[in-house]
Amino acid sequence: PIGRRWRSALAGAAIAWLMAGVAGAAAPIAREPIDPLTVADADFARHRDPALWQGLSVTRLAVEEGPVSWRLFRVANDARRDGPLWVVTHDNENATFAAMLVALRSYGGVAIVVDSGANDDDDSARFNWFTGGRPIDPNRHFFDRNPGYVGAVLGDLGTGVKRLIVALHTNEPDFDPGLTGCGGRRGQGGGNISIRLCSQRWHPVAAPDARWPFDDDDSLALVPFLAARTQASAICGPALVAARYNVMFERVSASDGSLSNYAVQHGLAYVNVETRERGNDPAGIAAARDRLVAMIDGVMERCGDVPPVRLASR
Repeated sequence: PIGRRWRSALAGAAIAWLMAGVAGAAAPIAREPIDPLTVADADFARHRDPALWQGLSVTRLAVEEGPVSWRLFRVANDARRDGPLWVVTHDNENATFAAMLVALRSYGGVAIVVDSGANDDDDSARFNWFTGGRPIDPNRHFFDRNPGYVGAVLGDLGTGVKRLIVALHTNEPDFDPGLTGCGGRRGQGGGNISIRLCSQRWHPVAAPDARWPFDDDDSLALVPFLAARTQASAICGPALVAARYNVMFERVSASDGSLSNYAVQHGLAYVNVETRERGNDPAGIAAARDRLVAMIDGVMERCGDVPPVRLASR
């Protein structure tokens, strides 16, 4: 019953707008099937095991919107296409790609991964540089005035399948000391999000005990709610608080272009799962991936409207 609470959010005007408005106004999307075992990209190179790709198909998407060129990967679970829409917007957050593969094989659905280039070992890979000007943060580009990009990322919501959007992120430790902190606490790091951060926008509810994966302040689920409504209206938020998660409620008024803001303003069901960045070496990626997957399991158990299918081996 909890998992069905978001169904109405994907009905009516929102889906009609996505199918007619975005698809009708946007530039065409070029599609090219690719072999994940041979594509020249660092994320795929770290996952060359054929077993990881069994039952999955990969398509490269390309969209030209004015002077801006977007390149994305669409990865689909061919046997279980009715699962969530998994979204990875930052190419430099490498554990999110690894967690996406686990989640997609476990729960089905479709994943969209923004491709900033073949190499992703520094912060420049966080941005799209194919703009003819200043680089663009892919998670600050979700506005109605960018229908090509929005349609490429969210197009699978317009197929008649009800989907929960699950965004995956890693973040820097703690939060920037220039940001407001709860109870006068000031951050000691460089991140933009932490369960210890609070402001008019950020409303944290910390887990009552520091059990893994919530034994650091940077592992959390983020759920948006409209400023005109109560915090309890955030899809999946109350359920995750009851499950003793670190939950960050985001109060949304004017959009900052993020997917969370876009989703709640368009009546789409959205949860963002975040953990601390632990480096690009295999051990660091695996550690962050495992925390993301553990949180995803809880989100899907409480908020996902698909059967709780699990893989025997991860």
